[in-house]
Order: sequence, then C-alpha cells, then structure tokens
Amino acid sequence: MARTNPLQFMQQVRAETSKVVWPTRRETLVTTVMVFALATLTAIFFFLVDLLIRTGLSGLLGFF
Repeated sequence: MARTNPLQFMQQVRAETSKVVWPTRRETLVTTVMVFALATLTAIFFFLVDLLIRTGLSGLLGFF
C-alpha cells in the first residue's frame, strides 16, 4: 500500500469532508423525537410482556 505524506492526507481528509451532507436542524430534531418515541414504546412493550409472564408464572406456581 502506498504511503501518503501528512500534507496529502490532510488534503484528502478535507476533500472527503466537503462531500458530507450534514442533516438540517429540523431533520435532527425529528429523528431525535422518533428515537425517543420508539424507545418509549419498546420499553412499554417489554414491561407489559414481563408483567404478563410474571403474572402467568405466579399463577402457575402459586406464588402470590
């Protein structure tokens, strides 16, 4: 593999960074809200599944 001197490396990094399309503030906000909403729904779902399994096992094994 060919070695690149530090100056060429920095030029390549700058060129690649300029190609990056950064999200807008609105896109970032919408994505963040969606992540929190889906994480909350997932937590509620697993809480309910855990509650159902715990209740079922308690009834089956006679622990109240």
